[in-house]
Amino acid sequence: MTVRLSGTGLTVRVGEGRTILDDAAIDIRAGEVHALVGPNGAGKSTLFGVLAGDVSAAGAVALDGRPLGGIRAQELARQRAVLLQENAVTFPFTVEQVVRMGRAPWARTPSSAEDDDIVIAAMTATEVLPLALRAVTSLSGGERARVALSRVLAQRTGILLLDEPTAALDLKHHEDVMRLIREQAADGAAVAIVLHDLNAALAHADRVTLLSNGRVAASGAPSEVLTAARIEQVYGQPVDVFPHPSTGIPLVVARR
Repeated sequence: MTVRLSGTGLTVRVGEGRTILDDAAIDIRAGEVHALVGPNGAGKSTLFGVLAGDVSAAGAVALDGRPLGGIRAQELARQRAVLLQENAVTFPFTVEQVVRMGRAPWARTPSSAEDDDIVIAAMTATEVLPLALRAVTSLSGGERARVALSRVLAQRTGILLLDEPTAALDLKHHEDVMRLIREQAADGAAVAIVLHDLNAALAHADRVTLLSNGRVAASGAPSEVLTAARIEQVYGQPVDVFPHPSTGIPLVVARR
């Protein structure tokens, strides 16, 4: 698989030299869903921000082999889309208007001729098309989360960076969104996704990077990284990991 986005030696220090990301390395490959997991404060969101270009770090981040810092903002927006965990919209934009914002990087290009079709397809994929004329400020948290994802899909980039896209979703929409993300990878996108749900990472990710205290504790196939022993070591919580009786996919259950 082609590496689209990579980071090496990534280190972030704040305040009086406190290290929140320490010599991290990661490769985000085309055609894969790469999950960033770890306990609160492990460095997931910081690593995510560095990959997105929103957080400065020592080390190197490259997009298709080019230093990320040397890519102009508009070009970067045409190559990677970012979904943040917080998607506050304070003005009463309609759902369609918010999703259409994802097309802004393509303004005055030949691709803009497809804007209407792309916006409708993105809203359909996330099941927010019936809400198209609703003000985003009138929506539930889960509905807003799906609108934000729709905007990212409308951007039509080959790299998707998603910070907890399922956090506010009910069971059905959680599974729908994870399937949709898998479809994006199957179509060739490189996807990096921050997840708290280890079972979602085991079920849907091709690769997992587990962070602990700002360092990469392990990276690789989900079943190899998320073992009971390693989860207990990193999270401080005993768990059992066993295969699902129907699918065989490993399940993580807290030991009570």
